Amino acid sequence: MKPAPQTRFGLVGSGWRGEFFLRLARLLPERFRATGAVTRTESRGAAVTAEWGVRTFRTAAELLAHERPDFVIVSVPWPVTPEVTRDLVAAGVPVLAETPPAPDLAGLRSLWSDVGESGLVQVAEQYLLMPGHAARLEVVRAGVLGEPTSVQVSSTHLYHAVSLIRGLLGVGYDAAEVSARAFVAPLANPLSPAGWSGDATPQQLSTTLATIDFGGRMGLYDFTDNQWWNPLRARRLVVRGSLGELVDDRVVRLVDPTTPVESSLVRRQTGVDLNLEGLDLKHISFDGSVVYRNPFVGSGMSDDDIAVADIMARAGAWAREEGPAPYALAEACQDHLISLAIEESVRTDRPVVTAREAWAR
Repeated sequence: MKPAPQTRFGLVGSGWRGEFFLRLARLLPERFRATGAVTRTESRGAAVTAEWGVRTFRTAAELLAHERPDFVIVSVPWPVTPEVTRDLVAAGVPVLAETPPAPDLAGLRSLWSDVGESGLVQVAEQYLLMPGHAARLEVVRAGVLGEPTSVQVSSTHLYHAVSLIRGLLGVGYDAAEVSARAFVAPLANPLSPAGWSGDATPQQLSTTLATIDFGGRMGLYDFTDNQWWNPLRARRLVVRGSLGELVDDRVVRLVDPTTPVESSLVRRQTGVDLNLEGLDLKHISFDGSVVYRNPFVGSGMSDDDIAVADIMARAGAWAREEGPAPYALAEACQDHLISLAIEESVRTDRPVVTAREAWAR
């Protein structure tokens, strides 16, 4: 088999999320190489070089003058993302921007007006590439459930959840009516990005519930503060269709007018118990057919790292004109448009109807 080409990327930003990309380049050097990173200060640049072995620069122009990468990842604070993206597009450089591509609706509209038609901007929305979700999407697209009619997501927040809902329903850019409420209740919150707190005292945490009516198809959004990290709140995904239903890894559907059957999505996860192949995800199967194969077998990566590496590899292929666009700016703008509507509906306590925007295809 011909080896996969190495993807060369530049990075603007050196925060927590930006380090995900540098870590993947260290883990998979044959697949990814960072040509450099842009940091605001020399001291931060020295720290990045010491930790990651990557040369740093103070400006994107210096980064590009040193070596032209396949694309540049923009991983900076929300308000700065549109500015850096515009500068890179003006230089003719393909961009993979972190989510969301702009902080608010005015920012989304302005960014699209400036760079939307360039075809140079993709967004690092990786959730549909996470192994479990990618397998579920394959089952849904194969028509196992018939026509998908509703998706319920209780897992991740706002634009990420909206991406899952839109992708699994197959909806595009049409108007959506959003009705949302937030509720506060006590919940222990012992784990965060900073680690275990050692404190099991319940805190007053907010849960946001929202319905998203796409005109015949519906999304249900359910997210509790810090749900990504809190081990006391499970993640749940439901897809309902005209011929069946998927709940996490279990599928029930009608195969003839009198025969409902149940099947499961099954992970081949090695390195468990006496399996000595190493800790790794090999594939996910459904009814004896493989519906997802890990593109980075042997890496032992987490599902999230696999998804981020996947979108980086796809972005490299796209930038080299070797493959399709991984997640277009228009898709990410639509995701954030609806997530902003969720927040507005909570704030105003009334439904919000999104308009058809300029990026709608």
